[in-house]
Amino acid sequence: MTFKRTQQKGFTLLEIILVVAAIAILAGIVILAINPSKQLGDTKNAQRRSDVTTILNAVYQYSIDNMGVLPTLISSTSAEICLSSVASTTCTSAGLVSLGTELTTNEKYITAIPTDPLASTTNGTGYYIQKSSNNRVTVYAPAAEQGASISVTR
Repeated sequence: MTFKRTQQKGFTLLEIILVVAAIAILAGIVILAINPSKQLGDTKNAQRRSDVTTILNAVYQYSIDNMGVLPTLISSTSAEICLSSVASTTCTSAGLVSLGTELTTNEKYITAIPTDPLASTTNGTGYYIQKSSNNRVTVYAPAAEQGASISVTR
């Protein structure tokens, strides 16, 4: 009886396990380097910066068109800006600042008041506004992520 030796081609179980482990380690390093939650927070903060600037630009365009007079409901007390789709009386009774009538009527200054990506109130946008004794207006986003401070003053 003669035995023929055949060479088997393929990978051993140990080789496959080592390759899978190496890929898993590399994938873990890449995920940590990319840090998707930080990237998502940065994206939301960029949206907040843009929204705050948009609101402030609309307020100042309104004041330019009205000989330096700011919208009447902006006060020295910081208050959340109301959604443009909510009635002024509802906003006022909830302690919110309604800018919808002045800024969004006929889409003259902006089409709608922007909302914070994580706005949690029913009628509010998540953005706050106040003016100083010198009529300098500040719009800010208190819900900024990753410890960021987002505000614009003019």
